[in-house]
Amino acid sequence: MKKIASELLVERLIEWGVDTVFGLPGDGINGIMEGLRRHEDKVRFILVHHEEAAAFMATGYAKSTGKVGVCLATSGPGGLHLLNGLYDAKLDHAPVLAITGLQGTQQLGTGYQQEVHLERVMEDVAAYNVAVQVPGPIATLVDFAIKTALADKTVSHITFPVDLQEADPEVVPWQGGLGVARTPESSPRYLEGRIVPAPESLEQAARLLNEGGRVVLFAGAGAIGAGSEVLRAAELLASPIVKTLPGKASVPDAHPLVLGGIGLLGTRPSEEAMEQCDTILMVGTNFPYTRFLPEHARAVQIDREPKRIGNRLAVDVALAGDAKQTLSALIPLLKEKAERSFLVRAQEGMESWRGKMAALEDPARSPIAPQYLMSVIDKLAEDDAVLCSDSGTVATWAARHFDIRGNRRFYLSSNLASMACAVPYANAIQAAYPGRQCLAFVGDGGFAMLMAEFMTAVRNELPVKVVVNNNGALGQILWEQMALGYPEMGVRFERAFNFAPWAQSCGGFGVRVEDPAEVEPAVRNALAFEGPALVDVVVNPDEPPMPSKVTYEQAKGFVESFLRGQPRRASITSTLLRDKITELTD
Repeated sequence: MKKIASELLVERLIEWGVDTVFGLPGDGINGIMEGLRRHEDKVRFILVHHEEAAAFMATGYAKSTGKVGVCLATSGPGGLHLLNGLYDAKLDHAPVLAITGLQGTQQLGTGYQQEVHLERVMEDVAAYNVAVQVPGPIATLVDFAIKTALADKTVSHITFPVDLQEADPEVVPWQGGLGVARTPESSPRYLEGRIVPAPESLEQAARLLNEGGRVVLFAGAGAIGAGSEVLRAAELLASPIVKTLPGKASVPDAHPLVLGGIGLLGTRPSEEAMEQCDTILMVGTNFPYTRFLPEHARAVQIDREPKRIGNRLAVDVALAGDAKQTLSALIPLLKEKAERSFLVRAQEGMESWRGKMAALEDPARSPIAPQYLMSVIDKLAEDDAVLCSDSGTVATWAARHFDIRGNRRFYLSSNLASMACAVPYANAIQAAYPGRQCLAFVGDGGFAMLMAEFMTAVRNELPVKVVVNNNGALGQILWEQMALGYPEMGVRFERAFNFAPWAQSCGGFGVRVEDPAEVEPAVRNALAFEGPALVDVVVNPDEPPMPSKVTYEQAKGFVESFLRGQPRRASITSTLLRDKITELTD
């Protein structure tokens, strides 16, 4: 069979170690699909039901493996559908390559059907962005795209005219110029260099940290993989560890040095430690919510990207480097602190906080408390489980009631905070790690957006477990409206949809739970099921994701929303009072 130009693309992807492509066919990529078919013994094509899911899956794959995730979409609307998932990759620094189709070269510029110049559309989201012009340099374009994605932890994009996909790969349609260049002969190789700050910078950082009396270590996603070093540095500095939500998996939640998260989804001890510290060591974080950062503390920041250092907080010492390597070089310079009262007070506060959170996980509460639902997942999930959380109130329950222990991992759309990412993430991570337990924790609003991807799991025999926190509402927005003093508007669905029959119709396990006594058996049965499973749990729609410390303005907003006609005032008040009584009497 005569070779076609799209095979140059597929073969180069294989040379880079790409073994999975997520996508949806269309007439703008028929040539690429044929290239994949001819090499299906080496690269797997996972068919999705919406291109947005393909981009999310590539992102989840990249986040969990560290390798480049690849998604494929046709010209016009197919490529446009990728954008949300690609921005998720860009904002969360995940290496992703998007490949799209383009109209034939003889139709470009004529207003042909579905003619969308995707190389222009992708200019903001993609750091490397190119349209194939001739077959010859295709392998080189792939090299440039993947190297850029891996080096900058970002998105690359190649768009491929449909006629060139099917062209003779050896054809050279024209030549010109002065003849001083030929097609570059690049190679499919990328080696991450050792990134460690200069010795004088490390010594300066150590002096500042050793002088600090009340040090907080603030760990972000960049600290994942450096857990031992984070714990050792914190032990020497008598420093409580505060984590960002994307950095949740950096160190175990139950470790005595760990205070949990920060921000609206965080813990009270973390917020108090930030308020009281005089020194902060930031490791692999570009945390955007500056209200929760200390105002007057001295700061050391470690980040592999120098351009991110000092963006959120005035930094005294900048350490541009890999978190693990930099901490390994810094630790020998740190002196063990004898004064540990700051840490002890934080630990006492964390013990009290854990008691309050445990009280809210009461299995006797009806309607079902979402805190209890998450605690059941935490209890029954394996110690190497991967939890993918969607955006919304589910992220609060996951942040506070799912513990990192063993080799557990946790992923969400952190900077874009997009809904509907959880199921595609879980599908992709399950494809990458067939032997691991992969769970998606998602609200009814987010699940409904891309619920067809449960069929993707069934068709591809991906035994993901989906738990729907079904409150019949867009809960996060509901509570945000009330905190601003506005009665809710347009955030509750007329009725809570029953997703269990949908899961069953797809060929998976599906069960609906309305009784608290049925939560644990249902989750246990879903986890034991050999294939994809869904547990649709009807939870209390009036359970608020309260911040760890309620400000005067937030409390005032709640009161004003009530005075202005907030619906379900009695039920909301009853839930708030019951929560507080439960905390006090536990």
